Amino acid sequence: MGPYRIGIDFGGTKIEIAALGQDGRELVRRRITNPGNYSGAIRAMCDLIAGVDQEHGGQGSVGIGIPGSISPDTNVIKNANATWLNNQPLHKDMTEALGRDVRVENDANCFALSEAIDGAGQGYKTVFGVIIGTGMGAGIVTDHQLIIGAHHIAGEWGHVPLPWPRLEEFPMPKCFCGNEGCMERFLSGSALAQDWKGPGHRSAGGIVEAAEGGDITAIGALDRYMERMARACALAINFLDPDVIVLGGGVSNIKEIYERVPPMMRRYAITPNCNTPIVKNVHGDSSGVRGAAWLWNTP
Repeated sequence: MGPYRIGIDFGGTKIEIAALGQDGRELVRRRITNPGNYSGAIRAMCDLIAGVDQEHGGQGSVGIGIPGSISPDTNVIKNANATWLNNQPLHKDMTEALGRDVRVENDANCFALSEAIDGAGQGYKTVFGVIIGTGMGAGIVTDHQLIIGAHHIAGEWGHVPLPWPRLEEFPMPKCFCGNEGCMERFLSGSALAQDWKGPGHRSAGGIVEAAEGGDITAIGALDRYMERMARACALAINFLDPDVIVLGGGVSNIKEIYERVPPMMRRYAITPNCNTPIVKNVHGDSSGVRGAAWLWNTP
């Protein structure tokens, strides 16, 4: 491994690169617009990496975080919301283009790894890192090792049904995955926006201020959200029992979650004294690119 680690956060609209020293210190960071097509994106990433290597006079290890995952049986990308990435052999193509091995991982897994190594989950054994934005994903890290699972879908928390459902939550909303009642359809930022403002709305920005100003619909939407988040966290505790739950994405900026959810989840967690901390991320939008770099933390 080189004297520095390169991480790439491959987003739908942008590609970000960062280089970390062995101590985790950020040496460089750049961001470009994603070309929006596969061959252009490969070239753009290779150019960014070459620029960093030239600047630092070496060859850094390369990790890439993507909005999907590599299918273990076919080695191509699946479940990417940038749909032109699906069915592409990104690992093979980037390894060939660079002439050295790269590691490719789901962006929620990169988030969890970043926060586990030197973020809000530092010092905890098992970290459950959750990104809640327009969608909802999660990653599981134990002793700084990602748990990816046999199908590379470990931590797909958003596509578990909302637990302990209420009568008024039926009929369960349909999800793009083909199922009904997925937690993503209740707990993503866009789901919160729709509960507040109605169908078609995508952003829940300003909901806390609206609730504080007496907006009844905002208050109701937040109350429902907190109770559902408590059920969701209790579900994670009952099956995984992590040492900490770290939240990321736009919804993680709602401070009320950290005050209201922990006491509420105790009703559902099957232990007399549930005190799992729910904490906000440290690295924010940087976690994806940092986690990609940390993919080379261990063999």
